[in-house]
Amino acid sequence: MKIIFMGTPEFAVSSLKALIESDHDVVAVVAQPDKPKGRGRKLAPPPTKALAEQHNIPVLQPEKVRTQEFLSQLQNLSPDLICVTAYGKILPKSILEVPPYGCINVHASLLPKYRGAAPINWVIVRGETQSGITTMLMDEGMDTGDMLLKKEIQIQDEDDAGSLSEKLSQLGAELLLETISQLQEGKLGPAKQDESLATYAPMLKKSDGEIKWENPASELWNLIRGMNPWPGTFTTLGNKSLKIFKATLIDGEGSPGEVLESDPGVLRVSTGEGALEILELQLEGGKRLDTKSFLAGRKIEKGTILGN
Repeated sequence: MKIIFMGTPEFAVSSLKALIESDHDVVAVVAQPDKPKGRGRKLAPPPTKALAEQHNIPVLQPEKVRTQEFLSQLQNLSPDLICVTAYGKILPKSILEVPPYGCINVHASLLPKYRGAAPINWVIVRGETQSGITTMLMDEGMDTGDMLLKKEIQIQDEDDAGSLSEKLSQLGAELLLETISQLQEGKLGPAKQDESLATYAPMLKKSDGEIKWENPASELWNLIRGMNPWPGTFTTLGNKSLKIFKATLIDGEGSPGEVLESDPGVLRVSTGEGALEILELQLEGGKRLDTKSFLAGRKIEKGTILGN
């Protein structure tokens, strides 16, 4: 099949790589424009563009997808199918109608749950124990198209958004190839989504990562895992921001945010219900460190209250 692939971040790379290594012909890759990155704010290409260029595949990076110029570029490529993995924009009907086989999307949740931009983060934040991939035939809505194939995965206690993203990226690539194979063989039976079961996973903001110590420890543990690596979770120590990257659940009682124990290598903080042992953290202006290294350079007195 002649395929146009649309995808931007690291999550989309596995799907693109799988298509390149398959018998299909990837005629173009569409990605979001290059963005400034790092301290120097130099323009950096999205990961999918970098992979496409390694394989001499033409790359399109339109600022807007709703233009006649971009539509004509896609039509001129005459694709049989468009495959979309984390592209980052909702496609208009005019684009969805370009390929005869339609547009297939790889979505990182078990639809209709967790529609939207950040399903991997919110599925952990909300304490789910299962996630997965759904491939769907795209329509004009946000992740509302008919479902094609689904595959589930267990969320492990040690998973955070970063590790779950890697697992789902690989699973998505496998399911995309399986979906295309069944599509060619006429075996797919598209299924409508049950709107009454739909939930949403909105785009993340930095403020989503604020630790509210009055919440139960289990909720904060899920928040820390779900917001790692981005946007990260944070509280305050004195007048400085304190990022927390890793923690574990423990028993303990005290005021919300109260440091229950601060010995070499051990930092335990009370919450609204239960407590957390902090394992990795970073004070504003400092480096990301494990707790033992952090406390060797900065003492936190027992009884200190974290947060505003």
